[in-house]
Amino acid sequence: MSEYVVVVADGSRARFFTLEPAEIPEVEGGPNLVEREDLANPELEAHDRDLWSEAKTGRNRAPNGGPAHGYDDHRTQHEAEFERRFARRVAERAAELARANGTRRVVVAAEKRMLGFLRNESGALQKAGLEVREVARDLSKLVPRQIHEHLAREGALPRRRSPAA
Repeated sequence: MSEYVVVVADGSRARFFTLEPAEIPEVEGGPNLVEREDLANPELEAHDRDLWSEAKTGRNRAPNGGPAHGYDDHRTQHEAEFERRFARRVAERAAELARANGTRRVVVAAEKRMLGFLRNESGALQKAGLEVREVARDLSKLVPRQIHEHLAREGALPRRRSPAA
């Protein structure tokens, strides 16, 4: 059983961790963040040519080689919807992981835009009665020990203890 589930996310990837006590704290120190799962947003990982008929947004050519004119293909709204859907999947998965581990606390670290989407989709976390702590910072590309250090500095996780000498 873990006391914390930690989610670090950006718009295209989410990583899920649990905070586990060290097996031999006198030798290893601890607690340690252990990565449990990785979730990707395939819609944002796809290349522009796979999602859109035109690689560039906002330009079109007039017939017979006339001047180009601008238009709005609402690409940013579509991309925001992709992120909203991904945030829903991330929140649901975090709630499932917390239930499976008997966890009451969830720490969510994400860049500001994604954190906003996660906050809006956090119904699954609230229904599960979880205590949620938010950190507005993209830590998704860091290794577990660096993530733990950042979150401990923010007061979201307990500090890692050094092994006894």
